[in-house]
Amino acid sequence: MTDPEPAMTRPSVPAADREIGVRHPVLTHGFVALVDYMGDDAAIVQAARVSYGKGTKSVRDDRGLIRYLMRHRHTTPFEMVELKFLVRLPIFVARQFIRHRTGSFNEASARYSVVPDEYELLPPEAIRRQSTRNRQGRDEPLPPEVVAAFRGGLDRISRDAYQVYESALDAGVAREVARLVLPVSYYTQWYWKTNLWNLFHFLSLRLDLHAQEEIRLYAAELARLGRCVAPTAFEAFEEFEIGGLKLTRRERVAVRGLLDGKSPPEACAAAGLSLARDDGTPLKTGEGVEFLEKLERLRLDDPVG
Repeated sequence: MTDPEPAMTRPSVPAADREIGVRHPVLTHGFVALVDYMGDDAAIVQAARVSYGKGTKSVRDDRGLIRYLMRHRHTTPFEMVELKFLVRLPIFVARQFIRHRTGSFNEASARYSVVPDEYELLPPEAIRRQSTRNRQGRDEPLPPEVVAAFRGGLDRISRDAYQVYESALDAGVAREVARLVLPVSYYTQWYWKTNLWNLFHFLSLRLDLHAQEEIRLYAAELARLGRCVAPTAFEAFEEFEIGGLKLTRRERVAVRGLLDGKSPPEACAAAGLSLARDDGTPLKTGEGVEFLEKLERLRLDDPVG
């Protein structure tokens, strides 16, 4: 006689339940809210043990199993957890967000409804000089008069555009046409449903310092809410994915050189990781520079050093 299967009940996580429908502000007019979720840490374990069979629990506990799955990138059990969010965000952030095609999006349509008069006017400290290293990022501060001129222009253009938009609607222009005048500083919103593993992939890219600051704010709020649903899985994600350090084949050769007593430049040269151009000019980007940055990260992470 086979053992009876345990009764199936819908997982309920009190910390996540308290977050349902709560709108957490991001930027000036944006927010992130957890709408619903399916599954929790136990669902990940349950799915994994279907593969392993009986007796697994005596070998490793639930936390150990989740960490094992994350460490060895056994992704399917994490896909058993799904989360649905309501996100309100500026269009220029939405364009980056939508690049993640592994979730399901349903966006508010400006063809059917009137766009609210809400646009993002970045704070002065967010407006900085173009980075010389990161071609898609910003770096050093700008003179106050440059910042003030840009913010003033953005504010004026956004308000003028909305006036044209409203006038067009009042004159009978179709909403799907009138919306064309609105800049990417204006807001949109959507429902986004994704599984936990794809949320991890999103966060691994959008929490990174190379991501645009504004989308990092949204990623941080999504991470906080996701952690409420599956805290043990998030602990493993932060340990092995966010806090981990990956080495390429050449970087491993360089590390062996360091262990043999070579200096970092010597180890890079031995591994074929360039640090300078042919004319001797130091490189600002490239595999060699990124390897040295990893070494610096290791040094800074060392509580002793």
